[in-house]
Amino acid sequence: MKIAILGVGNILLKDEGIGVRVVQQLESGYSFPPNIALIDGGTAGPHLLDLFSDYDDIIIIDAVQGGEQPGTLYRFRPDQITSDSSMGLSIHQMGVMEVLSQARLLGKKPTVTIIGIEPQDISAWGMELSPVIEQKIPELIARVLEELSKRQLKGRIEKRV
Repeated sequence: MKIAILGVGNILLKDEGIGVRVVQQLESGYSFPPNIALIDGGTAGPHLLDLFSDYDDIIIIDAVQGGEQPGTLYRFRPDQITSDSSMGLSIHQMGVMEVLSQARLLGKKPTVTIIGIEPQDISAWGMELSPVIEQKIPELIARVLEELSKRQLKGRIEKRV
């Protein structure tokens, strides 16, 4: 089973870049078995079709506007988002959902799990995360590792010292 951990978001819009920031922390802080890829998807939406075709299981990390307090964590699957859902999708998330639909039309059906966090500030330019979001990075990493523990891995995930 090939697994991708995909961080998406725009690092130039503060908390919007949380997915990319978490992937960066995972890259620097952990070593993963060869069947797990860490991918900085940025805002590449439509350019991710190969990714959705090449992996059996994809864990997406992103900022999600669900109407809760900043720092609230979410876990859901794409089929749980409906047109009347309270989850606010950003432009790149719409691109990811469209790419997933295209991959399914091509016969590729990866399992997709989204781990999100309610952002505090995505409206202003800046590369820094809000303090409340920055403090949640360890919890987001723990959620990703928890998701991975539910899968059959070809090796161990090890924390770098």
